[in-house]
Amino acid sequence: MAKVRPKAQKPQLDMTPVVDLAFLLVTFFMLTTNFRPEEPVIVDIPSSISDFKIPETNVMTITVSNEGRVLFNIDNQGARARVIEKMDEKYKMGFTLEEKTTFSNLGAFGMPISELKTFLNAKKETRKELNTGIPVDTVNNQLFDWIINARMANPKYRIAIKGDSKTPIPVIRRVIATLQDQNINRFNLITSLEEAPKND
Repeated sequence: MAKVRPKAQKPQLDMTPVVDLAFLLVTFFMLTTNFRPEEPVIVDIPSSISDFKIPETNVMTITVSNEGRVLFNIDNQGARARVIEKMDEKYKMGFTLEEKTTFSNLGAFGMPISELKTFLNAKKETRKELNTGIPVDTVNNQLFDWIINARMANPKYRIAIKGDSKTPIPVIRRVIATLQDQNINRFNLITSLEEAPKND
């Protein structure tokens, strides 16, 4: 009696686990990605041939716009919360818990401390116009206080100055003098990369 052989079938690959893995990876990257907050001022940075990269974390950025407005930014929400606490102690602004939380989640800002409460309570769309610049003059140098409190909150901060190519030189000098008043002589200037000249 002849044996009945089963009909040969093509092997099939179940793609369900691969699709599940792809969706898990996409979800993971969506939930863990930190989006860079929108910059309050547009800065046309000068170019240089330096290829040194500023680290992704522990960076204190001082931005100077082409009109000479000074803005300040630090990463790390915990450090931002400690900085606003210290500034509140010094200037007696009476920030609420909600205002402190809002400050911890913001990006760069630039206004006198007396206007910070208004800035924190303003709508997202109107905040840009309130960035009039942090005072850096010799009589009222509030940038000095922001820097010193940020360094106390996180001593690992690296300082970077981001200036517009049309920024008034006296403002940049005043920012650098503010750093030197705290014995900070190492800082980075943010520039765009330009191709190095070729030796013939």
